[in-house]
Amino acid sequence: MLQVLGSTWALLLGMGLLMVGNGVQGTLLGVRGAIEGFSTFEMSVVMSAYFLGFLGGSRLAPELIRRVGHVRVFAALGSLISAVLLIYAVIPDWIVWTLLRVLIGFCFSGVYVTAESWLNNAASNENRGKALSLYMIVQMVGIIAAQALMNLADPAGFMLFVIPSVLVSFAFAPILLSVAPAPVFDTTKAMSLRTLYVSSPLGTVGMFLMGGVFAAFFGMASVWGTLAGLSVFEISLFVAAIFGGGLVLQYPLGWISDRMDRRKLIGIAAAVCAGVALVAFLTEPGLSGMLVIGFLIGGISNPLYALLLAHTGDFLEREDMAAASGGLLFVNGLGAVSGPLVAGWLMGVLGPEGFFLQIAVLTGLVAAYAAWRMTRRPAPTVEQTAPFTAVMPAASAVAAGAAAETGMEDTDPVPA
Repeated sequence: MLQVLGSTWALLLGMGLLMVGNGVQGTLLGVRGAIEGFSTFEMSVVMSAYFLGFLGGSRLAPELIRRVGHVRVFAALGSLISAVLLIYAVIPDWIVWTLLRVLIGFCFSGVYVTAESWLNNAASNENRGKALSLYMIVQMVGIIAAQALMNLADPAGFMLFVIPSVLVSFAFAPILLSVAPAPVFDTTKAMSLRTLYVSSPLGTVGMFLMGGVFAAFFGMASVWGTLAGLSVFEISLFVAAIFGGGLVLQYPLGWISDRMDRRKLIGIAAAVCAGVALVAFLTEPGLSGMLVIGFLIGGISNPLYALLLAHTGDFLEREDMAAASGGLLFVNGLGAVSGPLVAGWLMGVLGPEGFFLQIAVLTGLVAAYAAWRMTRRPAPTVEQTAPFTAVMPAASAVAAGAAAETGMEDTDPVPA
């Protein structure tokens, strides 16, 4: 692990600062939107726009990198991110914010592709899993740390937009000044959705549904908090609890998944997540109860992304995983674009509790579909499955593909 850290510390430090900036953005806009008087529908459009830009970036950024190179793309997108974070405060208009969110989503997608290509190139086959785990930990810690920054200044002012802008600007210095050479980048055509579905129906359907869940967390948690009457401090605690749970429970669930039918674990975890969300929907648990609920929902739903990715890899050859990861990312992105819109509609109809109803329904559908898929074909043996590798839902196809390929050279794919 120390060897991995020694060779990638500049990249990990830079990405950690970037995630702090992105984490502040996600929470701050929900709070500031309420201050500006934006409706729940308007904020759902603003939050959805990020994932639309991210989805477009996942398609266009690799070609952009291939044409002009990693360093130029990285520097250009970083400059745009820093500028957008400031323009939010200058022009507090929901339509302008929507356009800016598309742009910043595109930029972050390109930054992730670039950084993860560097990370993948710096790691060897023996330590790639550790490198990806470190990368995921840094991402999670960055988002959690961002919630603390929310309490440093008044969200109605300018300072909370300046801080992430400065951090993002600083983030690129250690990466661009490091001596690590830029890797050769080869674009990979995504597997067709039909082929992907035939190979792994649960992986495909589950990724779409979990895209909606993750987008609700990342985009609408702060909007829910403002509607529920929480203070900025309480909202930041709730969002931190969501991602803290994802960090803590990622590895225990991954360890279990290497020792049982992953479909069963996916179904059980999704059912528990749905049950916890229903408790939040039907009761008023108070702040302490909401923090526990946020921890459990985030702790279960975040690892489901990596579990679905690992499950898909169990049914594919190693050389097909890069293409399959691109397809899974696209499917997940479609679900993510719709997630804030559905959450906003439900909260407009039912009140703040609609946020948890969406999570309960989506994770309940994942549990039901996993149970049905278990009746369609036999479970793979432990020898036929690759080891679990932690990866965040915000990762690009580069990290997702690398995570799914880790350890696959020692396994045989399960017959479809």
